[in-house]
Amino acid sequence: MRRSILLAASLLALAACDRPDAPTDAPSAPPAGATAFSYASTGDLSGYYMPASEVRLGKWSFDHIFLGQAAEFRAWTQGDRSATFAPVMLQFEDATSPMVQTELGETRSVSARVLPTRYAVSDERIEFEGTSAELGRVAFAGRLDPGALATSRRNLGDEGVVVTGTLTAGGETVRDVRLRWWMGD
Repeated sequence: MRRSILLAASLLALAACDRPDAPTDAPSAPPAGATAFSYASTGDLSGYYMPASEVRLGKWSFDHIFLGQAAEFRAWTQGDRSATFAPVMLQFEDATSPMVQTELGETRSVSARVLPTRYAVSDERIEFEGTSAELGRVAFAGRLDPGALATSRRNLGDEGVVVTGTLTAGGETVRDVRLRWWMGD
C-alpha cells in the first residue's frame, strides 16, 4: 500500500512538471511590486492638457488629456472606479462627424473617451495606456515642464506648451505632440 501511495505521488509530481505555467497568449503580469497605477506629484497637476496644434490620427482628432486632483487618483488606486471617469483620461473627436452646439460651445457629435489600463503621473512625466473600441490601443508618454505649468496656472491658461510627448492611437504614432494647460470650467 505504501509503495502505491509513493508511486501515485511521484506520478502526480511528474505530471505537474509537464504542465505549462500559463497559456502562451495570456497577458503577462506586472513584475512583483509593480503597480499599474502610479501618481507621485508634489503639486496640483489637475486640468485639461490640450494640443497646441491639431493632432490627427486617421479620422480622429486628439482633443485632450484630463488629469484629476490628488483625491481622485487616491480613490482610483483604492478601487473606487467608474466605467466613464478616471483621474487620467484621453479624449478624441471623430473629425468626420457633424458639429453640434453644447453649453460649452460647438463640438463634434462623436467622441471617444479612453480610460486607463495603466498610468504613471509625476511632476515631470505623464504616461498613459488604455484601450478603446474606436481607436484600439492608446498610449501617451510625455515630459511635463513644471515651470511652464506653473506659469500657465498663474495666468489661468497661458497658451504656452507645458507637455511634449508621443501619442499612439488607431495604429498610428505622432511624435512631438505639444500640449498647453487649461483649468476647465
